[in-house]
Amino acid sequence: MMRLTRKRLCSALLAAYLLFSLYAAYCVFLKPRRAAASRASQREKLGREHFTLEMEEWNPWEVDEQNSLQQNSASSLQLLKEKKLPQEQTDLRVQIWGKAAIGLYLWQHIFEGLLEPADVSAQWREGSLKAGKSFFSFITGPSVVPGYFSVESANVVLVLNGREEGKISYATQWLHYVQTLVQTRKLQHVAVVLLGNEQCRNEWIYPYLKNYGGFVELLFLIYDSPMVNEEDIFQWPLGVATYRNFPVVEPSWSMLHTPRLYLCNFLGTVYKNSSRETLMEVLRQNELDKVCWISTREEWWPQETNESLQNYQDALLQSDLTLCPLGVNTECYRIYEACSFGSVPVVEDVMTPGNCGNSSMYYNAPLQLLKTMGAPFIFIKNWRELPAVLEKEQRMTLQQKIQRRKKLMEWYRYFKEQMRQKFISTLENSFLPKDKGG
Repeated sequence: MMRLTRKRLCSALLAAYLLFSLYAAYCVFLKPRRAAASRASQREKLGREHFTLEMEEWNPWEVDEQNSLQQNSASSLQLLKEKKLPQEQTDLRVQIWGKAAIGLYLWQHIFEGLLEPADVSAQWREGSLKAGKSFFSFITGPSVVPGYFSVESANVVLVLNGREEGKISYATQWLHYVQTLVQTRKLQHVAVVLLGNEQCRNEWIYPYLKNYGGFVELLFLIYDSPMVNEEDIFQWPLGVATYRNFPVVEPSWSMLHTPRLYLCNFLGTVYKNSSRETLMEVLRQNELDKVCWISTREEWWPQETNESLQNYQDALLQSDLTLCPLGVNTECYRIYEACSFGSVPVVEDVMTPGNCGNSSMYYNAPLQLLKTMGAPFIFIKNWRELPAVLEKEQRMTLQQKIQRRKKLMEWYRYFKEQMRQKFISTLENSFLPKDKGG
């Protein structure tokens, strides 16, 4: 028993010695580094937490994604360089000054260009694009005033309205301004897009044309003018009424395939002693106003309200045919607006009084340009032919009408493409040196 007690005492003493030794060692070697050890411990703990987070967020495809991002960044940079490069290497740079509403048809409908800002009431709007060998910029708005904007190209297309005396006076001010720029060598080449007189009396423009001693090398002229020679004077389409804010219409599936509620439509002014009176008489006598959307007025309104514009677009969208009677000229905005909505124009194919079409080139007048391009319209000489047209219309199946709409909308797209290409190639052939003009 004594032997066991002594053994336990020795074990206790040994244990105490070991504890004292450990404490002494701790005090000597470890205690002064407590703060450092604590900071190291915290760093280690933070390191472990950070590593844990990295492990949770780690993506086995990360390296590939980084490589891909780097490649995409390089590709994007290259694309930006390539996008900029054609502008720098473009054979021809042209600035278009839109000082008539028809300029918007040229830019937005034919060129399919955008404008900033989108607000149609903005004082200044602009856009740019590359087409063919050329880079085009476009400016328009009330703030585009002679001497108060930057002339950014030696080649200019000036879009003007010459329909009546007041418009001609304004147009000539612009032409004199451009003439000064040519004389001071700030401009090298000039073309004009002109909304001509509806009776084709445009002789006032002759002194400005290069072939008559002027400076305008090319003229794109609206209506079947006898001035057109397809050498330096070309016919140009009237287009839609952009001055009434008629929009760019994107074709849709429903526009093509949905049955329409009305056989035809006519929303417009009925002038005294005009063929429009005959049209209204035919519609009433044959009770065709019950199957057509008809809304008339006795006086022309220069501006649309939001409501009247919406009603007009609804009528085009909901009618298989759009009736296009004569105005002062056979060519009217309604023809192009109907095409935009896939409603077949029924055109009164009669030459209006005046000087239009009095040329050997106009064997197809009126509407020479549209006919030459194969417009799939319904042409009639007298509105008394309309009942037979609508009777045939009632016998058509929906599938037949869908195919006809498709044909019309494809033709209109093709027509605008051809006009764009003709415009660009004509400018390039005239403005570029012969070895570049092709």
